[in-house]
Amino acid sequence: MRSVADVFRSLPMAHTVVRSDELPAETRPYDRDEIVLDWEQRLKPRGRRVTTAGVEFATALPRGTVLRHGDCLVLSTIRLIVVIVECDEQVLVIRPVSAAQAAEFAFHIGNSHSPMMIDDGLIVCPELPGMTQLLTYHGIPFVRAERPFTPLGQVVNHRHKAGA
Repeated sequence: MRSVADVFRSLPMAHTVVRSDELPAETRPYDRDEIVLDWEQRLKPRGRRVTTAGVEFATALPRGTVLRHGDCLVLSTIRLIVVIVECDEQVLVIRPVSAAQAAEFAFHIGNSHSPMMIDDGLIVCPELPGMTQLLTYHGIPFVRAERPFTPLGQVVNHRHKAGA
């Protein structure tokens, strides 16, 4: 019986994530492709994946890696750069009218151990089972929407520039 490592060994492998503006010069002539992933798929650092053009590859990224829109995976063995695209997902969007209201709404969502995202003063959470009931119970107004979702608390490669 073949091990997981044996199966992945036969696939092109991505070991690191690079922002498009930080790609090494030697990768400029590489072909480009993309992969469209939801937020749960972007949280998984290891796995077998397929690009939109049908190229199969594997990821063995550092633990805790969260892929974000515009991140690039370099597959050197086949001279390909795979660009991450966040897909639209069913979400609930909350528009607090004050900082106090935002804190209260975020508290109730966080207290339910549900993921959330803050974006331009909006609180966004995935439309998970029970979330509409929770928001309704606490009198939190929301609208349904489709948009990319990346939860708070998932910061990958967090760095501070010297002097910043």
